[in-house]
Amino acid sequence: MNTTLTLFDQAPALPEGFYYTPEYITEDEEQQLLAAVEDIHLHPMVFQGYTAKRKVASFGYDYNFTTRQLTKGLPIPAPFDWLIDKVAMQLKINRDQIAELLVTEYPIGAVINWHRDAPPFDSIAGISLAADCMFKLRPYEKSLRSRKTTVSLPVRRRSLYIMQGPARSDWEHSTAPVTAVRYSITLRTLR
Repeated sequence: MNTTLTLFDQAPALPEGFYYTPEYITEDEEQQLLAAVEDIHLHPMVFQGYTAKRKVASFGYDYNFTTRQLTKGLPIPAPFDWLIDKVAMQLKINRDQIAELLVTEYPIGAVINWHRDAPPFDSIAGISLAADCMFKLRPYEKSLRSRKTTVSLPVRRRSLYIMQGPARSDWEHSTAPVTAVRYSITLRTLR
């Protein structure tokens, strides 16, 4: 990991493999990404028959939650190339290892319920745009006792978070309801 990628200082006991970089992109870069998002057709997120409040568009590989299959999807739009290069450099991987780019719009009140990302994906990198959110982590175990161990941290706009290793496999995450429209760009590598 690059030394500029640090554990989030304000939250105690974050899981191994969770990294946070505030102000990862500039205000101008954020505006470039938001302009690119405006050109994308976003559709309602459907998960196991439930339509979520958020809207999404997936590029590269796409995981179908109903069939539990990973398929090749639409090519990643060129306006995101510079971001892929930047995140790949941060992860110290080849840019071609970024297999999926997911764009998500969260209207006011939208949440992400507790989950771990789809099994075929490995490293997860997320960039917040337009608004902050409250990100929550807890151990992934069936025991209710272990679920009392929850860590919450603010993820600021223009920041980057990365989940790898135990943070990716042994913990699940969610977000609290957003108080302003928020966008995220999630980049994933394959296992």
